[in-house]
Amino acid sequence: MKMNHVGIMVGDMDQAVEFYTQVLGLRLIMNNTKIIEERKTAIGRMCIAVFGEGFDSFNIAHMVTTDGIGVELFEMKHRAERHDLDFSRLGIFHFCLQTGDFETVMRKTEEYGGKVRMDVMRYHPDDDNKPAKMVYLEDPFGNLFELYSHSYEETYATDYE
Repeated sequence: MKMNHVGIMVGDMDQAVEFYTQVLGLRLIMNNTKIIEERKTAIGRMCIAVFGEGFDSFNIAHMVTTDGIGVELFEMKHRAERHDLDFSRLGIFHFCLQTGDFETVMRKTEEYGGKVRMDVMRYHPDDDNKPAKMVYLEDPFGNLFELYSHSYEETYATDYE
């Protein structure tokens, strides 16, 4: 399997597109598009199957990371306000991006309405052969994301050279 994309619920599409392009450097490939509840098209039928009857409409935008992983933003017309993080809840917890410039991303996250949740930490502070760093942040809508300095394999594999 290959990772294809991740879908994220946001509260304001214009603000979200600005955040994800300006802060995280994602490339916009399909700007804010309105999807209306209907049964005539394949996308309409698919959305009813996923969201159920009565969603009315939502906005969607598509972006990609530098390595081609998609990020799909959803702004529902009828939605609850920003959620409080509930770490006991099952489901997707966060997504992670890799960067060599933590400081700029952290500064821009706060400038664009997000939060830095912790200081940058070394993942293996006692192993000089594993310099991987990480930090947790959140977007302006409360969605958690993490930054890694190294690949997933470099960070965790016990046999990585």
